[in-house]
Amino acid sequence: MTEPFKKGDHVEWNSSGKKIVGKVEKKLTEPTEIKGHHVAASQENPQYLVKSDKTGSLAAHKAESLKKLED
Repeated sequence: MTEPFKKGDHVEWNSSGKKIVGKVEKKLTEPTEIKGHHVAASQENPQYLVKSDKTGSLAAHKAESLKKLED
């Protein structure tokens, strides 16, 4: 099975009712903290660290909340 996203993929996601565009920084496969928030990532339920193109902010999202954009 191929991974849905890899580093550098351009993606979009919803945040507070707005579409945000950014890039995948890395796949998270173990629990971690991002900006004081616990991310319950695991091998079975990975999340993706994404960086907003507009603000440079980092956030973690599950694959189902991200949509890959064409370059």
